[in-house]
Amino acid sequence: MPIADLQQAAQNIAGFLSSLNKLGGFRLKYRITAGDGARDPQGLEARMIYVELAGPDAHLVTQHNGELLRAFEAIAAQILRLDPREHDLISFDAGNFKALRAQELHLQAESAADRVLRSGTPYAFPPMNSRERRLLHLAFRSIEGVETASSGEGMERFLVVYPKGRTDLPVTPPTRPRGFGARRR
Repeated sequence: MPIADLQQAAQNIAGFLSSLNKLGGFRLKYRITAGDGARDPQGLEARMIYVELAGPDAHLVTQHNGELLRAFEAIAAQILRLDPREHDLISFDAGNFKALRAQELHLQAESAADRVLRSGTPYAFPPMNSRERRLLHLAFRSIEGVETASSGEGMERFLVVYPKGRTDLPVTPPTRPRGFGARRR
């Protein structure tokens, strides 16, 4: 179900961000756009509300591959009581992070396709969130000779690039890179 009252939803998100600044000690400025003006010009997101973050602490939300940015989106979706399938109706960005990441993923797709076409063996990307897997799937649509599939579960879900018609080839699941959020065993 789409967001019924966009103005009220925008006010609720503004309240959340205001509290985040006051209680969390952040120094973030924000601009919230709702309705037709919030549409994604590239058509990659079905957003109805778009939140642009700026200010002295904007760089913090894009660190660690935008984990905090995605967390803000998840909290906003919960505030608005959106179904998990509707979380893409809200989009947060800072410093054009998402567009730059989409370009980076497109370049990675081209490189992976070249590798698969030359070697004839599948290539598995490291685990990533559903938005980035979707961007990769879309990037591969325009590349001849390869096809993609997602594999794995939850936080370990990853995308595999196969030579066209060869999804039967075995794939070694990638390991998640160690770093922020990685636990020692």
